[in-house]
Amino acid sequence: MAMYDIVVADVRAPRDGRFIEKLGTYNPNTNPATIHLNTDSAFSWVMNGAQPSDTARAILSYKGVMIRKHLQVGVNKGAITQEEADKRFAEWLKTKEAKIEAKVEGLAKDKAAIDKSKFEAETKVKEARAEALAKKQSELIAAEEAAAKAAAAEQAGEEAAEEVSEAPAEETKAKVEDAGAEDAAAEVKEEVSSEVKATDETPAEEAKTEEAPGAEAEVAEPKAVEAKEETPAEEAKTEEAPAAEAEVAEPKAVEAKEDTPVEEPVAKETKEEATTESKAAEVNEEVSSEAKGTEAKDEAEKKEEK
Repeated sequence: MAMYDIVVADVRAPRDGRFIEKLGTYNPNTNPATIHLNTDSAFSWVMNGAQPSDTARAILSYKGVMIRKHLQVGVNKGAITQEEADKRFAEWLKTKEAKIEAKVEGLAKDKAAIDKSKFEAETKVKEARAEALAKKQSELIAAEEAAAKAAAAEQAGEEAAEEVSEAPAEETKAKVEDAGAEDAAAEVKEEVSSEVKATDETPAEEAKTEEAPGAEAEVAEPKAVEAKEETPAEEAKTEEAPAAEAEVAEPKAVEAKEDTPVEEPVAKETKEEATTESKAAEVNEEVSSEAKGTEAKDEAEKKEEK
């Protein structure tokens, strides 16, 4: 927000340093710019040969100092008279002031139009908000009324239900007592029927128990026969086995006579053990023969190397 002073200074003086005379001020922050200038003093300095800078020339031209100098030079040369020069300068000042006023008025109108448009936009927004609030309030009021109606209806229904429930309360009590009596009679009937069934079923159970020993005897006899029939088959199996197996099977055959159901799997196990032992022996012989062959080859190779 800088402001400037219009001064007359020596060319050899530094900027913002010592000056001879202050002619006025310049404020470019306003529209139009605010200029306070001593035009008579500025005119005398320009006529005495002072050279304005570019900004100072524009300010002096805006205030009419430069056109006044131009007219005064014409007067000094005798081209025009002083009266005519003063008349022309006064007309220029009027036109300049009219232009400045028109600009100020135009700026004011533009500002008023902008302010009016802003105000209209704000009013529209406020109206829309007020309408929305009114709708919400109306909806809330309607909802509250509906809730009040529903609550009143519920209360009326509850009161009617209470009236209806109080009237037949005695009848329901009588019905409950009748139902309890009927349940007690049904329980008595069930107990009597269960006792009658128990008396009827006892003879049949005794008959079953009397017949049971005979049936058990009939079932036990075939088992003994089966045990007797299994022993010859086991002896035949032991006779077919080789002599080496017989030595192992004889004590197991004795056990078979004492406990017949275990004889068959024992004999089979002895056969399997014999076969596995013979196979293991053959494998050991083959491995030993191969080991001997490899040892012989190694010895021969060592001899050849030596």
